Amino acid sequence: MEINKSETFTHWENWKGTLAKAVSLAEIVGMSDKTVEKAAVKIGSILAASIDPENREQRLLQELWKVGDDKERTVLTRMIVKMIRTDIQH
Repeated sequence: MEINKSETFTHWENWKGTLAKAVSLAEIVGMSDKTVEKAAVKIGSILAASIDPENREQRLLQELWKVGDDKERTVLTRMIVKMIRTDIQH
């Protein structure tokens, strides 16, 4: 099975695409990195508490979120935003 034909990969790419749109919109309206980070941490907390992950990548992020403290969640958020920004540039 090819990875880019797998349903899991499609869901993961769709999820990243949704985040990329949100990050791009935040940049267009002039939100600072700190504001984007704070909003992302709040959204991450809501998602981790109430949404069942659609794939193993999202499940891994949820597990990391649940075991992390506030500082670690902030770092994870920064890394996710950085991943999304890198995807946008390519």
